[in-house]
Amino acid sequence: MHQALDTFLYERQLTSQGYRWVAGVDEAGRGPLAGPVVAACVVLPVACGHQRFKDSKTLTARARLRLCRELLAMGAAIGIGSVSERGIDRHNILRASLLAMRQAVGMLPRPPHYLLVDGKFEIPSPIPQRALVRGESKSASIAAASIVAKVVRDSMMEYDDACFPQYEFARHKGYPTARHRKLISVYGPCALHRRSFKGVREYLDSVDPAAR
Repeated sequence: MHQALDTFLYERQLTSQGYRWVAGVDEAGRGPLAGPVVAACVVLPVACGHQRFKDSKTLTARARLRLCRELLAMGAAIGIGSVSERGIDRHNILRASLLAMRQAVGMLPRPPHYLLVDGKFEIPSPIPQRALVRGESKSASIAAASIVAKVVRDSMMEYDDACFPQYEFARHKGYPTARHRKLISVYGPCALHRRSFKGVREYLDSVDPAAR
C-alpha cells in the first residue's frame, strides 16, 4: 500500500535543530495576464492536523476558503504581500514574486527562524531558508501559504470585477483563458493588465493613451 507523504517532516526536522518558528512561503498569480502577484507566509501550530493543507490548485474555491478560516481560528501566524501589475512589468514576474514573498514574511508579527519557500529560488532575506520545488506537496506550511495567497488574490480580482466588468475578472481571475483573451482582443487592455506579457502587449496600440 502506498504510504502517504509526511508533509510536516521538514518542519519537525527544523524544529529539532532549534528553529522554533518555521514558516512556509508561496505565491499565487504568476501566470495571469492581469492583476497582482500575491504571496503568503504561514506559520502553522505544531498540533494542527497539518494533513488538511494541500496544494491550493488541487482544492475547490469553497475548500480553500474553509481552510483559510480554519487557519485564522487556530491562530496560525499569517503575512500577506503583493506586487501590482505595474510592478510586475517593471521587475519581471520572477522578481516580483520574490518581492511579494519578502513582503509577506515581513508582515508576520515577528520574524520566523526559518523559511520553506516554494520553487527553485530563495527570497531576498537574511533569514535561513530552503527552496523546495513543488513545495506545496512536500510541506504543509507551504501548502497553507498557497491556499491563503490564492484566496486573497481571487478576492482582489473579484473586487476589481466591479471596476472593469467587461473583462469578467470574477470569472477567470485574470488567467489567460480563451474567454479572457477574446475580451482583451475586443476591448484592448485595461489598467489591470500586465503590459509586458504576451497576450496583452500585442493590443497596446488599441488602448486610449489616457487609459494607460
